[in-house]
Amino acid sequence: MKEKKKPLWYYLKRDKFIYLLMLPGLLWYVIFCYLPMFGIVIAFEDYKPFFGIEGIFTAEWVGFKHFIKFFQSAYCFRLIKNTLLLSVYSLIWSFPLAIILALFINELRGRRFKKIVQTVSYLPHFLSAVIICGIIRTLTSVDGGLINGIITALGGESIHFLGQPEWFRTIYTVSEVWQSIGWESIVFIAAMTGIDKELYEAAMVDGAGVFRRMWSITIPGIMPVITIMLILRVGSILNLGYEKVLLLYSPQIYSTADIISTYVYREGVLNQNYSFAAAVNLFTSVISMIMVLATNKITKKLGQGGIW
Repeated sequence: MKEKKKPLWYYLKRDKFIYLLMLPGLLWYVIFCYLPMFGIVIAFEDYKPFFGIEGIFTAEWVGFKHFIKFFQSAYCFRLIKNTLLLSVYSLIWSFPLAIILALFINELRGRRFKKIVQTVSYLPHFLSAVIICGIIRTLTSVDGGLINGIITALGGESIHFLGQPEWFRTIYTVSEVWQSIGWESIVFIAAMTGIDKELYEAAMVDGAGVFRRMWSITIPGIMPVITIMLILRVGSILNLGYEKVLLLYSPQIYSTADIISTYVYREGVLNQNYSFAAAVNLFTSVISMIMVLATNKITKKLGQGGIW
């Protein structure tokens, strides 16, 4: 006989302590993530900052005026191109390298050495953007910088790396990979702990080497996690963080360094064009949502599953 489904209140009462533990995190998301979403409406208004909160309800409704203004501006294509290139370069390099790093760490047998490698690899993640950019500026400085010191010692001329547009993407990508791969590898290492150890033992009995075990057991075992992480990374391609770019770029390298986030910062915070900045930011959020849905659908069609 099929068991009768119990009402919702039964589960709430039974698991009340678990839900209480969830409550702080849930409240944080509601207060800081969902309630502010109401402010999206100013993207369709001519909102002025001195109107205050009441101005959201009284500002003139202008529809898609700010979106059209952005699409017709001379900066639109450049901003989208720079944002996409920086994000794609970081994704192409950091995502596979994080998986490779996790694979090699997983094969280490000395527990002490393994912990040291993990700590050293993900330590840069905890450094603030200010410190990272300070290190980059010191290393690439024309006066006494380590990189230019090596170049001049080999007979070359010093290069003003942060003053030439063609160098910015390389510098940003290298620093992003260095700062992120150790932290991202933690997720893959955690997924590897769930793989049945008997599979490795059977493979070793059959004569499979380290790389064969990686390819035939470890990678297929963590493929669902790889898929989910890839979907999330693709969904945030246009939402590139502005902190590092803002601290490294200058007007002379805007052609390759200026991205959507820094443009929104200048328009919204410095120029106080809140409605226009909100419209540009809403555009990136919509595109990000479309990319998440598309990537999730593609991975499901390929038989790798998805987020939902």
